[in-house]
Amino acid sequence: MANINLTPPAMSPPELAKKKIAVMTSGGCIAYAVYEGYEGLVQGGDLIKRMQWEDVRGWLSEGGTLIGTARCMAFMERPGRLTAANNMVEKGIDALIICGGDGSLTGADKFRAEWPSLIDELVTTGKRTKEEVKQFKHLNIVGLVGSIDNDLSGTDATIGCYSSLQRICQAIDYIDATALSHQRAFVIEVMGRHCGWLALMAGVSCGADFVFLPENPPSENWEEEMCSIISKHRKLGKRKTIVIVAEGAHDRQLTHISPDMVKDLLSNRLHLDTRVTTLGHVQRGGTACAYDRMLATLQGVEAVKAVLEATPETPSPVICIVENKIVRKNLMEAVKMTKEVAAQIAAKDFAAAMAGRDAEFAEYWQAFNITTSTDTDHLKLPVEERLRVGIIHVGAPAGGMNAATRAAVAYCLARGHTPVALHNGFPGLCRHHDHKPEGSVREVEWLDAESWASKGGSEIGTNRDLPSEDMEKTAFCFEKYRIGALLIIGGFEGFTALSELRQARTKYDAFKIPMVILPATVSNNVPGTEYSIGSDTCLNALIDYCDAIKQSASASRRRVFVVETQGGASGYIATIAGLSIGALAVYTPEEGIHLKMLVEDIKFLKDQFAKDKGSSRTGKIILRNEKASKVYTTEIVANIIKDEAEGRFDSRFAVPGHVQQGGTPSPMDRVRAVRFGVKSLQFLESFTGKTKDQINEDPASTSIIGIRGAKVKFSPMKVIEETETDWKQRRPKDEFWIQLTEVVNTLSGRPQSALHRYTPMGRSPAILPIKESEAVNGL
Repeated sequence: MANINLTPPAMSPPELAKKKIAVMTSGGCIAYAVYEGYEGLVQGGDLIKRMQWEDVRGWLSEGGTLIGTARCMAFMERPGRLTAANNMVEKGIDALIICGGDGSLTGADKFRAEWPSLIDELVTTGKRTKEEVKQFKHLNIVGLVGSIDNDLSGTDATIGCYSSLQRICQAIDYIDATALSHQRAFVIEVMGRHCGWLALMAGVSCGADFVFLPENPPSENWEEEMCSIISKHRKLGKRKTIVIVAEGAHDRQLTHISPDMVKDLLSNRLHLDTRVTTLGHVQRGGTACAYDRMLATLQGVEAVKAVLEATPETPSPVICIVENKIVRKNLMEAVKMTKEVAAQIAAKDFAAAMAGRDAEFAEYWQAFNITTSTDTDHLKLPVEERLRVGIIHVGAPAGGMNAATRAAVAYCLARGHTPVALHNGFPGLCRHHDHKPEGSVREVEWLDAESWASKGGSEIGTNRDLPSEDMEKTAFCFEKYRIGALLIIGGFEGFTALSELRQARTKYDAFKIPMVILPATVSNNVPGTEYSIGSDTCLNALIDYCDAIKQSASASRRRVFVVETQGGASGYIATIAGLSIGALAVYTPEEGIHLKMLVEDIKFLKDQFAKDKGSSRTGKIILRNEKASKVYTTEIVANIIKDEAEGRFDSRFAVPGHVQQGGTPSPMDRVRAVRFGVKSLQFLESFTGKTKDQINEDPASTSIIGIRGAKVKFSPMKVIEETETDWKQRRPKDEFWIQLTEVVNTLSGRPQSALHRYTPMGRSPAILPIKESEAVNGL
């Protein structure tokens, strides 16, 4: 997260001392938790409780809300809000951070608007003196959106939505095995009364045959349409059928479409053995996934920053995320847009309802239709514009590689292109392309790739070796099999391979074709992007591992674990995992490990164990990237800590190794793989009709797709290679996440004396303030 300022704005000591924020804070303020939502504000007393770090530091891995939530009829009336204001003055609170849905946020903004009159009324009725309310003339409000439906307009994700999606995808993956075994159809109902985000993303993630969304109902003859698609899938050889229905699904006349209606249709018309599964509140339960932990933490930090920077004239903000940027938006405008979508659905203006969601929503809807539809004659390009598209995996396996390949294959077939899988990387292409009975160069049919959406690893095989090992043979194979465009899916090796192919154009015309790399690596170290598919799967696997270890450390009471993470020479995985599990310290290659750091961290550990009392004791974890130091290995660090502890506490080390590559890809990796796969093919397709020389002269003809800030961009390889790549360390020169180490250290309380600051590209290590109107880089 670039340019996060954790330092409060300039204030005199008395001003800083009086700032008291309900819910969450940092940096010299006093924090209160309001239990049971607005009911707690109205009831007051012990339901408004001052919180210390020791009270909350173990909460990251807990699901639900540990301070409770409840509907409060009293707060909906002015007398209730007057009582709430009095209770806040009693506790000395003049700022409120609310995490909830649009109803909670609307109530909070109304509370803020009424606040001056409520304070005046407290004085006129004699409940408070003018002196008592002198410091409480204004109330600052900041909103955080907690909603599994992901239904707030203006943000790509709300807190909780990806955890819910993970639960849904896990359930569908389990059902999938039964459906495949018995050739059954399953109709699965998911939550989403006015928003179809969960249904759509589950459909994209799990390769569903059909989805029903409130925002975009199916056509008037949806029964025929659905049965036609499913029937064609069955005729092509598909053994299972999955239909996902949002609970608010309806037809274009707003007549409710229930799962039982769909079941009866599949059973009676297509004679499929069909079952209905309603997932219900299981979608809300369980621990938070890696993305939600990270998102909630960074938005919490930004919320406190927004409170500290607010003035009486500042409109109430809501903290959002757009692609990879944490941003502040006007709370009431966001709520208004959200309510407009529901009104547009009610008015049957479905085009406006779709436009009311973010652009990403529409892209996923288009990607879903392309990857599931088999009736695509109207989408096919003229024969002369069709390509033979080579698809190759390069580097280590990463979750989402198969999902991206499946999406690319489906798009190719929909447009009339021929997808050609180059099995086992460049060595497979060069050595086994003409093997009998089946070589490594194979055209891919729809059914071949249809089941790949949720599969981990690489179904077409991957290899780390580069084309430079036999560039002449690589060029020969490209010409022999008439490869007219190339999609590389891989990590830094894939990036390097594309660089080599681009430079080899001067000698081989076979490479004068459009080529793009879709970054896929657990390390997330590919220049030109802030996100690589596979990194989220890795984070979830690592966090599950650390949660289990943390539980063991908690049970042992006085134990710290030093856990080794993957990531190569990039500390991304270690840092984001540290943020997500509440690590005491994170050691990365960028900062390194030095003796003073270890000494100070051991002092810090001793202090933390000394503070542990009763139920507040939690397991402690230090994360160390595999290349953080050549001298201080994970085992050595653990042993030094154990020896220096002198019996006060124990230390162990753990190396999860390739467990971090994960099994089944996470939903985020799956959906982004599909989106990037489709966009990559659209990019390659844009070069149709150009000559080889025209392609060669266009720098964009070899590009990398990636998230950069708030946008998905295609960046020319030549520029990225020459200006943004640290070839020696195999990572970007300017790593977007580097200042998140400050957030990790601030939240853990790690002493500044322990830190050896890393300064990217020779810049000052200070965390610089930004203007409120500017977006803050997130993840």
